[in-house]
Amino acid sequence: MNEANALLARIADALERLAPANPATADWLAHPAYVWDGAAARAVASLEAPPLDLMRGIDRQKSAVVENVRRLAGGSAAHDMLLWGARGMGKSALLRAAVVSAQQALPGSLALVQAVPDHGLSRLFATLGPIPRRFLVFLDDLGFDSADAADSRKLRSWLEGGVEARPANVRLAVTSNRRAIVERQAGEQDDPINPRDAVDDRLALADRFGLSLGFHTCSQDDYLAIVAGYAERHGLAWSEGDALEWSKRRGGRSGRIAWHYVTELAGRSGRSI
Repeated sequence: MNEANALLARIADALERLAPANPATADWLAHPAYVWDGAAARAVASLEAPPLDLMRGIDRQKSAVVENVRRLAGGSAAHDMLLWGARGMGKSALLRAAVVSAQQALPGSLALVQAVPDHGLSRLFATLGPIPRRFLVFLDDLGFDSADAADSRKLRSWLEGGVEARPANVRLAVTSNRRAIVERQAGEQDDPINPRDAVDDRLALADRFGLSLGFHTCSQDDYLAIVAGYAERHGLAWSEGDALEWSKRRGGRSGRIAWHYVTELAGRSGRSI
């Protein structure tokens, strides 16, 4: 009997070592940002974002996002946000920068939580609801194809109209390359059976956001202004011709391409930024 008990004890010990440890409970009041994996949160000690004054060519969008995040941090009515449009124009960076700005103005009032829509958002909302703090839940580069209709409708329900909506101290911020978020087909307008219904269903998710802001490919002047701001901040010499040649080789102009060019300038100079 003793041998059997000892064997069972060894088996139990081995199973305990193989089983994953219970995830540590995050301190939702202690950190500026978190990453939610569907079951638990990982704290982010420092939230990195470009200075707001260096984000150029998106003045209208910047003003609206900063003001809305400031309202959320201060406990005032605030919108869920959809930032959609051209790649590399600072949608995600602007959200982070606006949160950093609000945190500096009102320390401890607000945290950013990055998540994905199919990874336990219901559980996240239930967790955040009782916390005496405001949260901006961030879904980056969101897009649903035609097979993701259930996830799209679930997100619509969380935003507005469902029984299980996101709590009052939480707002959603979504970035997407498409305004409709949900994939649309070029021929859907030609469907003879209720074509308007098909389009409305695809736009229904986007319409649930109180603040929807489009980001468009920047002009040459805006691109050069972005380069100038970054280069001046880091003390780097540059020329318009070189900056434009860089953008041509990259196939476009955007804030991201401008930053890559400034990184290249720093590398040529043997400097880090």
